[in-house]
Amino acid sequence: MYVRKECVSTVTINQNNEVNNNASTTILNSHCCGDSQIIVVIPTYDERENVKPMAEAVLETTKNVRILFVDDNSPDGTGEVIDEMASKDERIVCLHRQKKEGLGRAYISGFLKALEMGAERVIQMDCDFSHKPADINRLIAEDADLVIGSRYVKGGSTPGWPFKRRFISRAGGLFIRLMTGIKVKDVTGGFKCWRRGLLEKLDLKNVASAGYSFQLEMNNRAWRKGATIKEIPIAFSDRQRGYSKISGAIAIESIKMAFALSRFKNYKKEG
Repeated sequence: MYVRKECVSTVTINQNNEVNNNASTTILNSHCCGDSQIIVVIPTYDERENVKPMAEAVLETTKNVRILFVDDNSPDGTGEVIDEMASKDERIVCLHRQKKEGLGRAYISGFLKALEMGAERVIQMDCDFSHKPADINRLIAEDADLVIGSRYVKGGSTPGWPFKRRFISRAGGLFIRLMTGIKVKDVTGGFKCWRRGLLEKLDLKNVASAGYSFQLEMNNRAWRKGATIKEIPIAFSDRQRGYSKISGAIAIESIKMAFALSRFKNYKKEG
């Protein structure tokens, strides 16, 4: 473990992704962490049981990487656990947000911070081990602007899912592809590797989605910019600890976003 307390600063990120130096958030300055250019962004809300094993697994399997946890003021004390880890290991960064505003808002804050820290590659993943830390290296190894860990390309799987859930997920994905024209099979997947240059083109501060439809909107923005997108197979498993934040409203949210991004409206591919 490497500890450099002089690198710790205290700030807060508000809902507009602006810095308030009078509030309490722990962030490590980018120069603290050596030459690493890969940052793993992991949003958290009530993930106290998962953050420590997740951090250990990521750091054990991937070299020259930093972890940026984005905590939405978790009631269970997740942020405090991350702060303790960050005080002992400079590769771990804790970005505290003032309140829960949705997965999309958390990721946008994390992406903006990762770019500020000098990331050349940004990994996004869940904290519940549904995305396997060992697969990070496979994402990084691919030569594309956006690499997606996909449940629905050959070799991908969703072990433990009942038929009804698989059917709804696949049918929803087909509907989204038909509406938007995007050539991505796992349009709502959340395990990805972004190149810095692509993120800088996507006008992150104007991303509309606050919740899970963020995945669809970001994929669509990347596709419209003419980005090279590649999907690699992953096994997506349900969480083992903690509780799921998934609800029926997520499907409705994604359908609404598909209509908003419809190729039959005013959206067209750029590039």
